[in-house]
This record gives sequence, C-alpha cells and structure tokens, in this order.
Amino acid sequence: QVQLVESGGGVVQPGGSLTLSCVASGITLEYVATTWFRQGPGEEREGVSCISSNTGETYYQESAKGRFTISRDNAKNTVYLQMNDLKYEDSGVYYCATERWCTWIPERKSYWGQGIQVTVSS
Repeated sequence: QVQLVESGGGVVQPGGSLTLSCVASGITLEYVATTWFRQGPGEEREGVSCISSNTGETYYQESAKGRFTISRDNAKNTVYLQMNDLKYEDSGVYYCATERWCTWIPERKSYWGQGIQVTVSS
C-alpha cells in the first residue's frame, strides 16, 4: 500500500521560510517523479515544483523560481520543498504526488498525500 505523508506546514510571516517534507512508503521515490502542488481556497490545484526520477532534474513554476528548492533524500525516501521569501499568495494546502514523469497535470498523478496547510500571514 502506497502512502505519501506531508509535514512541515504551518503559519509564517511574509518573507519567512518553511520546509515541507513528503515521506513515502510502499513506493520508492527515486524511481518516480514527485510534484508539489498548491491549492488555495476556491482554487484548483496548481503545480509548484517537480523532481524527476533517477537523475533528479528539477522544475519550477515561474512563481517559485528563485525562492523554492525541491530535493530528494533517497536514503530517507523523502522529497523536500524548501520555501523561502514566502508571500501571501503562497498560502494554501500543499500536496505531494507521484507520476512517472514531471508534469503539472493533477489527473495524471498516481498517488497523493493528504495535504498540509501553509499560511503566510502577518
């Protein structure tokens, strides 16, 4: 049984930082692509960043470039999203999801975590 569990969310002030973790069981993250999605209130899920299988190539949406860093620890079977210089518009529920390739298409994902809330507020 595959499980993805996110952690590390919370409330942070604008300009602050958070690191999200996505711990997997029942699947080896090194062999799949893992994407972080954000869903704001009343919004659809949008991809934020992705790390590919094996080589670990990374991809970012424009809004995340220069501020967010995605990485993977194969020994811990965990993918991270380091988020710096957070803005109000970064608030939302963050999900990690897996697929064979890096895409921004939620319908193509095989497995999802339960989501973790990130709130940027002063």
